[in-house]
Amino acid sequence: MTGDPAFPQVENAPSGSRRERVRKATSEEIKEIARRHLTAHGASGVSLRAVAREMGMTAPGLYRYFGSLGDLLEALQADLFAELAAAVDAAEAALPAADTDGRLLSALRAVRAWGLANRAEFALLFGPATTQTFPEDGSPASEAGRRFAATFVALFDRLIAEGRFTVPEEPEASPTLCAQLEAFARLTGFGGDRASIGAIRVMLRCWVRFYGIVCMEVFQHLAFVSDDMEALFEAELRDLARDLGVAYQAP
Repeated sequence: MTGDPAFPQVENAPSGSRRERVRKATSEEIKEIARRHLTAHGASGVSLRAVAREMGMTAPGLYRYFGSLGDLLEALQADLFAELAAAVDAAEAALPAADTDGRLLSALRAVRAWGLANRAEFALLFGPATTQTFPEDGSPASEAGRRFAATFVALFDRLIAEGRFTVPEEPEASPTLCAQLEAFARLTGFGGDRASIGAIRVMLRCWVRFYGIVCMEVFQHLAFVSDDMEALFEAELRDLARDLGVAYQAP
């Protein structure tokens, strides 16, 4: 039987596609509301009951989309890591591919800028871990975090390949330290021939230093010094760049 040409049939249309679109749209709306609550009250102020109330749903109805508050926060983390990664990628891509130094500095500044513009979201990603917010390895949130880290891992690997700094051999590293460094490398996706224990330790040391100064500013732990910590941030960034053999460029 042929169809009426005035009403052409759509072949291979997936069954339930409309339901899937509605479900996806509802899930996105739930996450948008959860993010507003996060921004207003912090992670501890996000609850399924409050989100459901704003959605016009019952709390049990929300469980059809997210099995727990932890699941909702983890889905939000995945989205936020993707948003942060996009900001970092855009900052890096604005410079020529051969400008390793400029791209690294621009990417690091993008993390700080995003954190200052999204303090509560930054806290959900990088603040103290809790049983509700810490993503397990292999989860969507941890995979999104690894994609965020990929930009910096690639740039760091390029610096090693170019011989920008001396990679320490770390002959006295204890088995415990080696295991910790290997876990850091695995979680960030740093691998290959250049991912020696010494190289991993340098990368971790750089991250701790950068992460520390950004967190101090985002969480306003240095507010008693100044409301604008850009001068201190740039001074630390200059020192970090020097240690990696990167030519510092002012913003």
